[in-house]
Amino acid sequence: MKGHQTTIVDIAKLLNISKSTVSRALTGHPSIKKETKEAVLELAQKLDYQRNMHALSLITRKSNTLGIIVPEFITGYFPKVIIGAQEAAAMAGYNLIISQSNESYATEVENTKVMLANQVDGVMISMTKETRNFDHFSVFGRKGIPVVFYNRICEELETPRVIVDDYDAAFRIVEHLIKTGKKRIAHLAGPSTLSMSSRRLNGYLAALKKYKIQVSDELIIPYDLDMDKVKIYVNHLLQLKKRPDALFAINDPTAIEAIQVIKKAGFKIPRDIAVAGFTNDSISALIEPSLTTISQPAEKIGATAVELLVDQINRPRNQWKPIIKVLKTELIIRDSTRPATTNNRS
Repeated sequence: MKGHQTTIVDIAKLLNISKSTVSRALTGHPSIKKETKEAVLELAQKLDYQRNMHALSLITRKSNTLGIIVPEFITGYFPKVIIGAQEAAAMAGYNLIISQSNESYATEVENTKVMLANQVDGVMISMTKETRNFDHFSVFGRKGIPVVFYNRICEELETPRVIVDDYDAAFRIVEHLIKTGKKRIAHLAGPSTLSMSSRRLNGYLAALKKYKIQVSDELIIPYDLDMDKVKIYVNHLLQLKKRPDALFAINDPTAIEAIQVIKKAGFKIPRDIAVAGFTNDSISALIEPSLTTISQPAEKIGATAVELLVDQINRPRNQWKPIIKVLKTELIIRDSTRPATTNNRS
């Protein structure tokens, strides 16, 4: 069959069985005998058979493909989510299509069209910071394609979600700063379009309230995650008449950039100002000083999203459940907040 692309018909003729039997054997149908399935798979591998996924989807009404949309690759968080999702998808018998929206709403809309064009059986989504309209997500539901949101979720749609306890994590990291003697704790917050930003802000405020520290509006700066603006905001904080003695940043890239600005301005970390982040990027342990942060189970988030998605796929649409999975985080204490007199580690 040199120069000829092997088809189901070829395999059926060589084994003297029907085309439908070959199709069912290739998709692992339980009605096919083990010996027949093994013979089909062995011959398919020998002949370098490549499944026509479009034709197969017309037969099974499934593409055995899942989609995952991520907003950015700047941090190490989303690649880890993808690793967890890929492993879980493979174990469940699915391929994974990956799209990155680069924090652009317009690109995100195009990404959803790519998923629809590829006839994915389900899709996992983490929104961009720009997303305020959700019509492009609603299309999936109208077409009977289940959606699971993770990390950055859409509150307007009743779908399964995988998140971490941002509120508790933010509370614990600010509480840690307070217990090291810090009283004027600034917060470089995320955009209000992301619910995780609100949860982290509320955790920050709750810690201040518990320890009877007055909230200062001038110390809370929401920003759009544009890293070029971090230098401006941190320098502004350092020039306040009563500057902060600690900074809690919405994520590690923001915190790491802040550390560089603070050091360049001649301040000592953490003596003059302590810095804490959120995410536990790999570089957080390597910078000087090493960064106190919150570790999220990124790979588990990806795997859990796949599990919820496959569960929805296997249910009739009227039995879809908007399950919310909230995963725990870990406070990692490093030199950027650790007083010189303590050797405590977490």
